[in-house]
Amino acid sequence: MTFDVLSDLNWLAVVVAALAYFAVGALWYSPPLFGNVWMAAAGNSTPEDGSGPGPAVYVVPLIGSILAAIALGMIAQASGTDTVGEGIVLGLVAGVGFAVAIAAVTATFESSKPKPMTWGAINAGYHLVGIVVASIIIAIWD
Repeated sequence: MTFDVLSDLNWLAVVVAALAYFAVGALWYSPPLFGNVWMAAAGNSTPEDGSGPGPAVYVVPLIGSILAAIALGMIAQASGTDTVGEGIVLGLVAGVGFAVAIAAVTATFESSKPKPMTWGAINAGYHLVGIVVASIIIAIWD
């Protein structure tokens, strides 16, 4: 594989996949789903003064989603992934092989958090689901 594959990407699919991955995070970390549990596991709480997080809390994950979608698009293009089933396999391989593995290692060394493994499991789950969703979008849009 070379970087020449970038010229063959369906960039609209990559952008939509990145936005979908980002949207999964917005839902995943919302209070009705895992937001409150994740915050407690990290030892954080919602500020009482009503102040919200800074823009980096949104910009950095969006950039990460874009980078991940580009990488998934490159792998999908190089491997000929173009069906829903192949998209699921790509998502599971990339999600478990990279995101879940990295989240587990990171959580292992987060001893300052009250529940580092819960925190890590929530993060790993988000990335796994987000990567699978992005992979499916990229695969079927080809």
